[in-house]
Amino acid sequence: MADNYVLIGFMGAGKTSIGKLLAKRSGKTFLDTDEMIVKQMNLSINEIFSVYGEEYFRDLETNLLKVLCNSVHDSVISVGGGTPIREENRTYLKKLGTVIYLSVTENTVIKRLKGDKTRPLLQGTKEEVRDKVSKLLNERESKYVAGSHHIVKVDRMNKEEIIEKIMSFDQED
Repeated sequence: MADNYVLIGFMGAGKTSIGKLLAKRSGKTFLDTDEMIVKQMNLSINEIFSVYGEEYFRDLETNLLKVLCNSVHDSVISVGGGTPIREENRTYLKKLGTVIYLSVTENTVIKRLKGDKTRPLLQGTKEEVRDKVSKLLNERESKYVAGSHHIVKVDRMNKEEIIEKIMSFDQED
């Protein structure tokens, strides 16, 4: 297995904020696949979804994972919330490094993402957003679990506790 940490989980689970801190603490490089795709396409995620559709975006994710598997070492990689949906992506993620699923509840997602207009799958009224979050979490949960080596339930943990938990996995392996 590669010497990378790979953070997966739903929108608002803290993949980017935890990833940056974990990289700093462990002396690794931080990479965010969504940011890499935005830079590659010179479009926001919203624009990619709007112009090309979700399937096209998912193809970009898969292609990027293939490249990263052969080129990235000693990094913390945060991936988009939908990346583990595809079975082939789950295989690439596990090849890429130790995959940690940052598990989060519906209420935490709603609280953290309130008013966020940058997430194309979470637009609509309060009730519509809650329904979408609930539906997506339920659909994705088994895929997140299947795609991970370790699960960290982050709802009642602070950033420091989450980092410590992730780093403790190194001692277990």
